[in-house]
Parts: sequence; structure tokens; C-alpha cells
Amino acid sequence: MKKSILVTGGAGFIGSNLVEKILGDDCSVTIVDNFDDFYAREIKKKNLLGIMGDPRVTFIEGDIRDPALYDQQLSDACFDVIVHLAAKAGVRPSIADPLVYQDVNVKGTQLLLEFARKKKITQFVFGSSSSVYGVNKNFPWSEDDHVLQPISPYASTKISGELLGHVYAHLFGIRFLALRFFTVYGPRQRPDLAIHKFASAILTGDPITVFGDGNTKRDYTYIDDIVNGITAAIHYDKTIYEVVNLGNSQMISLSDMIETLQQVLEKKAIVNRLPEQQGDVPVTCASVQKAKMLFGYEPKTSFRDGILKFANWLKAEKQNK
Repeated sequence: MKKSILVTGGAGFIGSNLVEKILGDDCSVTIVDNFDDFYAREIKKKNLLGIMGDPRVTFIEGDIRDPALYDQQLSDACFDVIVHLAAKAGVRPSIADPLVYQDVNVKGTQLLLEFARKKKITQFVFGSSSSVYGVNKNFPWSEDDHVLQPISPYASTKISGELLGHVYAHLFGIRFLALRFFTVYGPRQRPDLAIHKFASAILTGDPITVFGDGNTKRDYTYIDDIVNGITAAIHYDKTIYEVVNLGNSQMISLSDMIETLQQVLEKKAIVNRLPEQQGDVPVTCASVQKAKMLFGYEPKTSFRDGILKFANWLKAEKQNK
């Protein structure tokens, strides 16, 4: 069934890839993005180049905290689904500026949920994060583990968003699906994230900064697998509230990630080592059994294949500059 979908943060890495996917399903999409200066506006505008001429796409430059967005720019709109990906991102920056993260990620989500309530939009998909688990030794991490111990302001705001969703599901019948993303990578990845930052430095012969001894591990998940999970959540119509991991169930060490980049790029990395940073968890690993059961989710891209696709995209980007 064709749907009208509001995607916040639709000019970003995950959002722009998602929009292309749901346009392929013949849905109409309204994108809201404020081009936050966390990274360059030009990068986000480039993310949208392939879709902005599509008559099914409406773009609104706006801030999810701004009442005028809802009262004026979206006042006449009708949507079947909201996919809420807009957020202040990053664990380490949230430690330096926690109040802004609270304002954007919690207040912004609350205002969007209020908009959904008033407009009677009954499907709300929320981009959460694996960081909510904090330091948790019960691997793989399961949604059934309710003892969450976040160690960054960013992570705490994502838990707050999940709980706000529970309130609105309970009181107002809005189906709320919180998707905990596990270290997403692939074409268009944010330039501040490790794979993108390291690959760019290796290509130019600049040193990379590695915090710790390289033994930290991440459950890297390729963008196409994440987008497939979000798309399944858009069409999910069973239970009223769910928290669902979207990961790959494979732990890749930081050292192995760098080694894979070196192999794919055919260049050695110059490594500058520094102590571990506050807010970083040592290991992440998702159980995806619930996602498989509810959404038919099945991650298909191996880490090496995903890195190869990312490297090919990055090289093409640098050649076209």
C-alpha cells in the first residue's frame, strides 16, 4: 500500500538512503532537516541530489524544536507514518554540550509526538541507538535486558525518546517502534565517524588517531541492512510498542577494522595512539532475533563487502571534487 511518510533528518546519512528506498516502494515523502552544522551543509545537500526533482518529494528546511514547523509548514499535511531520525548525534560531543542534546533529542521528539497525536498519525518509527545499553557484558545485547546503564548524555536522550514513545503508545494509541541502530556504515556515512575519517586519512597519507589499544569492538551494520529494517518497521502493523535492535551480530575489533581498511584501500595507516575517551563503550553486539521475528530482518552484507562498497564510493567522491 502506498504511504505518505514524514522523515525527519532526511538529508543525513541514514535518512537520505532511506528516502531513496521508500521512493522505490512508490511512497510519497516529506523531508524535514535543519542542516545542523555538526557537519557541512554541502554534504547533506549532495545527499539529496538524486531525489529533489522527484514530484513525490517535498523538502522543508526546519527545526523539530520550532513550533512554527508544525503550526505553519506542516499544518496542512497528512501522513501515514513518521520516521524520526533527526537528532544531535555523537557520544563524545554530547559530553561537552549535554543541554543542547537534551533540547534537540528529547524536547524535539516530544514536540513531534504531540504533532502525531494532534494529526492522528498512528505509526511512529524512532531512530534510537545501541549506546543505550552502556557498559553491558551480557552479549549479545537483547531488548529483554531492561537494566540500561548509559554512560553519555547522548545515550540518555535516546532512552528518554524510547520512554516518551511508550507514553504516547499507551495513552494515545500511536504505534511506536524504537529501532536501536548498531554502528551504521556505508556510502554517505557521516565524516566524523571512524570508518569514514580513517579511510579518508589513509587515502591522503595523514595519521589516524586511535583511542585505546585497538581492542574495542563494534557491531558494524551496513546501511542497506539498516534501511531494510526501517522499511519493515514502516509497514509493521501488529503490537503497539516495540524496541528492536538493528545490528549485524558480529563484533569487529578496532584493530581489525583498520586492517580491513588498509587491505581494501591498499595503503598503510599511520597510527597515532591516545588514551581511551570518556563515554565510549568497550564492546557492542546486537541480538537480532527479535528483529527477525517481527520484521523478517536478515542482515546480508559482510563487513569486508560493506567496506569495499564504502571505499569505492569514497574514492569516487574524492575524484569528483
